[in-house]
Amino acid sequence: MIGGLETRPAKAAIFQTGVGTQALFAATDSLGMTPKLLRLLADCVVVARGPKPTAALRSREVRIDRGAKEPYTTVEVLESLEDLSLRDECVVVQRYGETNVELEKALRAKGAEVVEISTYRWALPENSGPLAELIDALERAQVDATVFTSASQAHNLFALAQKLGREGPLAANLSRTLVASIGPVCSAALREHGVKIALEASPPKLGPLVAALDRALSA
Repeated sequence: MIGGLETRPAKAAIFQTGVGTQALFAATDSLGMTPKLLRLLADCVVVARGPKPTAALRSREVRIDRGAKEPYTTVEVLESLEDLSLRDECVVVQRYGETNVELEKALRAKGAEVVEISTYRWALPENSGPLAELIDALERAQVDATVFTSASQAHNLFALAQKLGREGPLAANLSRTLVASIGPVCSAALREHGVKIALEASPPKLGPLVAALDRALSA
């Protein structure tokens, strides 16, 4: 990846998660290529999506040129790039577990060539038993509240239900519970599957999510 960017430097680099940014630097550290990566980043527009990638970049003394505003979704990332011409330019996107289709589509619409850095990938666990048990409990109406802290959790739950041939009633069974979402990206994934959301954390962080859930369950 770095060799390709030396041949065709990127106009912008978008970092979406702290753990992904750290994983990228861990990989370049092990290969002795971190100095090259830092030089490449110094010559392009660096965009951070929220406080976690910001902290990871600053720990490496990377200059941050643009930052997404709260609630740190794809919409805010794109707003930070509105005035930047990207036609026929290369844009590096640090992937977060799965491809951000909305972001990639919007960048390509601006004429950019998108290069993804995939440092980790969300997937179903080897032992899917607990998820199957959750689907069982939802069908028996034994769950009062369900909490989602990432969009991938929603996609994976429905993927397993489809694999088991039990996807049909899952959205309705979830919607009977108090569904709590950590933020807009997670909420969009749940709505995509037809789930009704009772509450969404604001700002999209674990602390506000737990606090909101506590208030809702205490009411």
